[in-house]
Amino acid sequence: MNNRWNKWIYSLWSPVYDYFFNQGPFLKARCEVFNGIDFQAGDKVLFVGVGTGADLALVPVNQLEITAIDYSEEMLQQARKKFTSSVIKFHRMDAQELQLPDNSFDYVIASLILYVVPDSGKTFSEMIRVTRQDGQIIIFDKFTTKPSLLKKVIRPVIKVFGTDIGLSFEKIAEGHDGQRIILLEDHPVMFGGMYRKIKIRKK
Repeated sequence: MNNRWNKWIYSLWSPVYDYFFNQGPFLKARCEVFNGIDFQAGDKVLFVGVGTGADLALVPVNQLEITAIDYSEEMLQQARKKFTSSVIKFHRMDAQELQLPDNSFDYVIASLILYVVPDSGKTFSEMIRVTRQDGQIIIFDKFTTKPSLLKKVIRPVIKVFGTDIGLSFEKIAEGHDGQRIILLEDHPVMFGGMYRKIKIRKK
């Protein structure tokens, strides 16, 4: 996967994305991910890979200072249509190189993005960088722990469609654990644990 390819793939996905990823089990999982997050009025929140804005409908938009970024302009257009009356700051931006200051956000939220970007480790590092001390990173994504031989074989083929079926969160987080971040929560939310909710606090 690379950004140029992903940009094209998600321009195709944008008109139908909600039909597949914002209803049924995906909507239920998204609701579970946001359940229990104690947002406070005025919190600064960054949505990394906001896509069509599916997650935005699950937070108190008008009480928060929200920045929402995505690499696909077509996906951002879908999100903007849903929140025309809000003060959300939408920006086209590469999640691997966030053009945002250090220690800026109370919450950084990343749904279904780490398995899409070309360099998930770099993206995770950027998410940590822009999170303030004691701020939280909320991740909803697809991870594997022990990829089967079949997964290893077909992984390059599946990547062509803009997704990675062999991503390990443990490998992504390697080098950060115990130094800059504390794992607060990690539990399955969909499809027998294939999709997980991960909550992290930055030291």
